[in-house]
Amino acid sequence: MDAFVRTVHRWLLALSCVGMLAAFTTVSLGILARLLRWDIPGLDAYAGYAIAASLFLALPATLLRGEHIRVTLVLERLPARGRAALEWWCLLAGTALSLYLSWYAARLVWVSHITHDVSPAADVTPLWIPQTAMAVGCLGLTLAFLQAVLHRWHGADLLAPGTAARTE
Repeated sequence: MDAFVRTVHRWLLALSCVGMLAAFTTVSLGILARLLRWDIPGLDAYAGYAIAASLFLALPATLLRGEHIRVTLVLERLPARGRAALEWWCLLAGTALSLYLSWYAARLVWVSHITHDVSPAADVTPLWIPQTAMAVGCLGLTLAFLQAVLHRWHGADLLAPGTAARTE
């Protein structure tokens, strides 16, 4: 299962990179269009969609690399038993929250799709299209948390700062 999960996160990270390139291209095109006095409606909305997609699609790989911000001030001052309990609580709470966020994001995509909800911006994009990247990223984050819980259950510390397993 570990290899499958890492492959999924590698693909999500690659898609995140594509999103960043799309945001860069869209912003650059917007600058060029402004200089040439072209009117390309919706460019700012597309840049926003690409940036949001990049952010959400990168969440799982960032978690597994141990690169999310972790506040260790409290953890460092706790005895080993208290630290382990707090880390377990944090992993389980993160898993529960990411699962809820995944459910909510998937539901948002579905509702936008069945109600034919479109962007209020000039691009008039069906909102389920950019929301799908958010839902997929949230599902990937839930998968990453579940993997971290399983690693912790087996005695490994997947999320230890500086010792996180790499997804290369």
